Amino acid sequence: MFSVVRRAIADELPAGAPFRAVIDDTLLRRSGLHTPGVAWRRDPLGPRFQTNFVRAQRFLQISAAMPGKEGAFRLAPIAFLHAPTPPKPGRQATDADRTQYRLDASSSRLSLRAAQQMILLRQSLDLDPGGRNRTLLLAFDGGFTNSTVLKQIPPHTVCIGRIRKDANLCFPPDSDQRKAQGRRLVYGAAAPTPDQFRSSDSQPWETMTFVHSGISHTLCYKRIPHLLWRTTGAQLLQLIVIRPLAYRLRKGSKLLYRDPAFLICTDPELDPRTIIESYFQRWDIEVNFRDEKTLLGVGQAQVRAETSVESAPALTVAAYGMLLVAGQRAFGHSSEGLLPQPKWAASSKGPRNSTQQLLHNLRAEVWGRGLGIDSFSGFASKPPADRKPEKYSFPIASAVCYANG
Repeated sequence: MFSVVRRAIADELPAGAPFRAVIDDTLLRRSGLHTPGVAWRRDPLGPRFQTNFVRAQRFLQISAAMPGKEGAFRLAPIAFLHAPTPPKPGRQATDADRTQYRLDASSSRLSLRAAQQMILLRQSLDLDPGGRNRTLLLAFDGGFTNSTVLKQIPPHTVCIGRIRKDANLCFPPDSDQRKAQGRRLVYGAAAPTPDQFRSSDSQPWETMTFVHSGISHTLCYKRIPHLLWRTTGAQLLQLIVIRPLAYRLRKGSKLLYRDPAFLICTDPELDPRTIIESYFQRWDIEVNFRDEKTLLGVGQAQVRAETSVESAPALTVAAYGMLLVAGQRAFGHSSEGLLPQPKWAASSKGPRNSTQQLLHNLRAEVWGRGLGIDSFSGFASKPPADRKPEKYSFPIASAVCYANG
């Protein structure tokens, strides 16, 4: 089912355009003590000064970017994988059980699952028509910027991730540093850390205008094109440092600054705008998680079997991806053809249609078809001028459809 969403997104892309995707993990809270995959996990919504734990399932999701006008992109899920951890053996477990537990825990690491999904996505794109000529741009946060993921990058794939501010980077070795005997020198002189490079005046800041969610931002960034990191081996990297953005909590208040961003890219020659845009699109996967949990009720199905626990949330997420693709094809970024917003809704129009609007329209169409109303498009046939209008067989049908929405 997810392959249908992936092919539909690829068909909307221009020929040879890169396929942009984002990977991240999420938790589905479950309180059952014997539900497969449920364990105590760190609560990501807890405060910074206190680590809280909740009982939940862990899932890994990949979302792909659908083409749209500038600043109005949208991500649709193309993979939703259950990533549980093995239960820890009890006190009476044998040595063989403990050995097997360590092997299972190592194979169920989230970074390893992400690397496997990245390779599987690249193989699936190669099998699609014209997909072999597309470059896969995969963005993720700092939790996946490690050697497990970055050392298994398949061909025609570029990874963009967030890096620590104190990471130890190196320059490529010069010809003068090569040894006459012994092994070939891989790493050259030590490079400044990302935070040292941000605070130094060795390179001026460059400015770029970036549109996000219909709002124009002015970003200042620095760039070092060719670097090495021992975590990635001999892979050449590109470092992008984004200056902190200033903001005020209210008018006339103290000027505050957000944290700087340090990004690496496995393609040292890739355009900085493409890198920054691809990473900024990563935030929309958090919007996917919110819609899936609050609007569609992912994880709320009362199932206990191991197969149902894995497939029931994935089925809902796949339907959600199909809804987003269908809404993009039918309406684009225009609200023409959608149900009118109620009087109490916000008057400001966003740069794209919300998931709630698409759900309202889908429910109205389903109820209307059940009531015998088929004229939901703007191409309804016009009645002849010499004939009186036909009486409605169900006068309250339109009100029912609107109320259901």
